[in-house]
Order: sequence, then structure tokens, then C-alpha cells
Amino acid sequence: SGNYYNQGEIRKKELEQSCCVLGIPASDVTVIDHRDLPDNPAVEWDTQLLATLVLKHIEAKNINMVVTFDAGGVSGHRNHIALYTAVRYSVLPWGATGGMWGLWCRVLVLQSVHLLRKYLAFLDVPISCLLPSDELFILTQEETEQAKRAMRCHRSQLLWFRHLYVLFSRYMVVNSLRLL
Repeated sequence: SGNYYNQGEIRKKELEQSCCVLGIPASDVTVIDHRDLPDNPAVEWDTQLLATLVLKHIEAKNINMVVTFDAGGVSGHRNHIALYTAVRYSVLPWGATGGMWGLWCRVLVLQSVHLLRKYLAFLDVPISCLLPSDELFILTQEETEQAKRAMRCHRSQLLWFRHLYVLFSRYMVVNSLRLL
């Protein structure tokens, strides 16, 4: 629930508000509060447990596409990397689920980029177009503004450097993904 600073309930509400801005109904938002998966950068999450929880959610919601972080977690965030590892673990034949859901569920991973590219905003679009990716999403001005409004819903997390992220991050404008 994002309770590292004892703000779990606030962050849950902010997530629902953000999803509402993006047109995602609250009924489609699932927050997992598991004692073995605390919001704590010092705790390494259990890959098999996380993979099992992700798989249960995919099956329960009949999901046919998952978009997650890559091994770099976009910002090196341990929880982002753990999620990628768990999804990868679930998809691969030797993983927890034998890779079965990978047959009917497409998995795309958001590519991490070098710090300089990360803060080029729209200037990264030409670079992204030239580099290989399986999917490239370039947001319109209206979509970028919608994404910014959604990010601003997370008031408890909007420290000074996150305001800079919202203004200058290429992820607010362009996202390159690859198939897992």
C-alpha cells in the first residue's frame, strides 16, 4: 500500500484518484497489502510469492497483457525490479508457473534509459524512434497533460525532484517497450 512513511491509506486514495483521471474505474484497482511485501527499500521481496500473487490477479481479471518495468526498474527502485523479476519468473518455463500464462498473456517491459535521456522530455522522441523497441508509445499533448494530472494526484509523493520528473521526464511523453 506504500506504507513506508506510514501513509498507506493516503497513498491508496491517491492511487484511486490517479486511476480515475486515467479512466480506470476503482473496481479495477487492486492494492495488495502483504506482510512479506512491505514498502521498504531495505527489504528484498520474495520472487516466488510476488509471482504467485501477480499470476492470481492475471487469472482473476482475465488479463491478456501485462506492462511492467525492466531489470533496471526505470529508476533502480528495488520494488520495481522485484516486480520485473517476478513477472519474468512467472513467464519462463522454469519459473513458478511453468511459463504457462506466457502463452496467453503478452508481457511488455518498459525500457530503462540513461539518466541524460530520461530527462529530455519530448526531445527524446527522435532518439526513441531510431532505437530498437517492440512497441513505441508517443503521447499526444492531451495525453501528456492527462498523465501529468494523474501524477499530481500522488501529492504525498511529490517531492521537489518528482515535480522535475513530471516536467522533464521522457516517460511523460514517450515510452519504449520490449516483449518479454
